[in-house]
Amino acid sequence: MTEEKRKYRVLIIRTDRIGDVLLSTPAIKAVRDSYPNAHIGVMVRPYVEDVVDGNPYLDEVILYDKDNAEKGIWGTFRFIIGLRRKKFDIAIVLHPTVRSNLIPFLAGIPERVGYDRKCGFFLTKRLKDIKHMGEKHEIDYSLDVLRSIGISAKDRSLYMPVKPEYERVIERFMDLSDISGRDVVVAISPGASCPSKRWPAFRFGRVADELIGRHNVKVVIIGGPADVKTVNEVKTGMMHSPIVLSEEHSLGEVAALLKRCKLLISNDSGPVHIAVAVGTPVVSIFGRLDPGLSPQRWGPVGPRDVVMHKEVGCEECLAHNCKKGFKCLEAIKPEEVLSVAEGLLGIN
Repeated sequence: MTEEKRKYRVLIIRTDRIGDVLLSTPAIKAVRDSYPNAHIGVMVRPYVEDVVDGNPYLDEVILYDKDNAEKGIWGTFRFIIGLRRKKFDIAIVLHPTVRSNLIPFLAGIPERVGYDRKCGFFLTKRLKDIKHMGEKHEIDYSLDVLRSIGISAKDRSLYMPVKPEYERVIERFMDLSDISGRDVVVAISPGASCPSKRWPAFRFGRVADELIGRHNVKVVIIGGPADVKTVNEVKTGMMHSPIVLSEEHSLGEVAALLKRCKLLISNDSGPVHIAVAVGTPVVSIFGRLDPGLSPQRWGPVGPRDVVMHKEVGCEECLAHNCKKGFKCLEAIKPEEVLSVAEGLLGIN
């Protein structure tokens, strides 16, 4: 970047889920490495604020709340007016939606780069959208957007800030849960955004029971507000008593907990990537055959992470419309997950 552009203003847009935003953090760092003196903002949904608030490579977090404050035409219009006042020079759209392509156009951001999908004609530079082919990881699809404008990444590591106040909350939670510094703590995350990603709850319970009964592991079950029923199914189906982190805890507090754990066992969901970002090994359970939904695109990227994924002869994956009872998930047995978990914990 030339000297006269040191106040260059960059907006990175990623308005989807927790894991998606985390997988974009290498791109955030790459932008900062290329534009060390720029003003860099990120536009995300409010429920993922903890993922990026405090990221040292960002100057600003802009929350786009399409379900509340920015709901409807007038709410979105007010948001666009506010964004226009910020005078960004370029918008980097890492996940194509109609709104994420339209909003920077209407906000008058002169350069707009992203994938040619969902009204991609609002962009000034468009990449062919082949993400559904799942030929590479989502991290790399985001970095491809940067490469198209001359930015290369030196680091593919995920980053999530863990603030001291979140760590203090978790320290108190662990004290109240009778978890000491000597205990081996394993987190279990049985929720997911759709049925095609959910390993049966009772199987999580069986793995947890074995870890507690055989190895005296402290098991903490985590889940968000949408996962309350699933968390209760795991808990009530168990012989031993697990510890439950209330769904009222923030994402930042979940990150602080996972940082204290020796392992996370989880479906394909946001906590997988939180764990990777804080350095905790993961056993991630995947269903689905479709390349665009596969571990190759969405799997954890930590050095010791293990993906459990089986093909069961499906010619076409219908994902949540599966007609075969999610055989790909059923094929993954509790004893297999337990064996991998024990190996990662060094207790088999």
